Amino acid sequence: MSGTDMSNADVSNADMSNADVGNADVSNADVSNVGVILTVTPNPSLDRTYEIPSLDRGEVIRATGERMDPGGKGVNVSRAVAAAGRRTVAVLPLGGAPGALVADLLDAQGIEVAPVPVAGATRSNIALAESDGVLTKINAPGPELSSEEQELLLETVREQSRDADWIACCGSLPRGLAPSWYAEVVARAHAGGARIALDTSGRALLEALRERPDVVKPNAEELAEAVGRPLATVGDAVKAAEELREMGARAVLASLGADGQLLVEDTGTWFASARVDVVRSNVGAGDSSLAGFLIAGGSGPAALASAVAHGAAAVQLPGSVMPTPADLDPAAVTVTAEVPVDRELKEPVS
Repeated sequence: MSGTDMSNADVSNADMSNADVGNADVSNADVSNVGVILTVTPNPSLDRTYEIPSLDRGEVIRATGERMDPGGKGVNVSRAVAAAGRRTVAVLPLGGAPGALVADLLDAQGIEVAPVPVAGATRSNIALAESDGVLTKINAPGPELSSEEQELLLETVREQSRDADWIACCGSLPRGLAPSWYAEVVARAHAGGARIALDTSGRALLEALRERPDVVKPNAEELAEAVGRPLATVGDAVKAAEELREMGARAVLASLGADGQLLVEDTGTWFASARVDVVRSNVGAGDSSLAGFLIAGGSGPAALASAVAHGAAAVQLPGSVMPTPADLDPAAVTVTAEVPVDRELKEPVS
């Protein structure tokens, strides 16, 4: 979600089936039918973000600001949902002192935590955010889950999903979990009547597609990896998203970085973009975007507009701070069904 042109709007009451819907008001989304959003983060983290003037190797660097946040893609989705005033439950394995701190930080943000105790310590990650918007991340591998811990994680998801409208499964798998683990979660979620959103990559994404997740959220790099070819234009991204649907995804919400976002589903294809004046940090911006999509219903152009609105707001905040409704800028948003397929991507993926 880095760059200067991203999408941002929410247009639940407009007819957007075949036209450019332009700017819209994110604050008027109809989310009354959206219940609990359950998130699953198999490999959570304790994230420390330092704001620095520049990254000079071999030198002493004095930070101008610092933050400590609970991390992991699903955790960030829960944080963004909570910041929007909606109820969310976070399922995650936690261990050691870092795990206890993650639980405390989530509790302080009003997020219900369903912890799965594990023997290994929760990982700690470091992000270095330079003043020009460049971000350097150091991610630890995290603990290896035993077979008993893996089963307890699945059982906890099952128990917590009874009241969930959406289940968002996000991030990489920790050591010990097979690539098919997300596929098992999708199958169990559908058996329980819940909709599932999946934000992962590589083999874990491809194996989960056979269980037909309701929406998958790749970025441009993950989309290119999934179809095995480079993306040079918006049209290339549309074709790749359509291929993911042929492989099983019911809908594809694709982030194209500075170019905006695409939504490809049964009812149509839409493209959205928004102006971003200053990029401070893109940590968690994609997760905020997924949260915005789900709290606005999880389908259609209004949900796409909400997704980009949240993502665009997130990159203008420090560290992994999640935006509140007051941070959204509806005037910066454009959503259209006239997808600019010939537009070259500002950040093509080879």
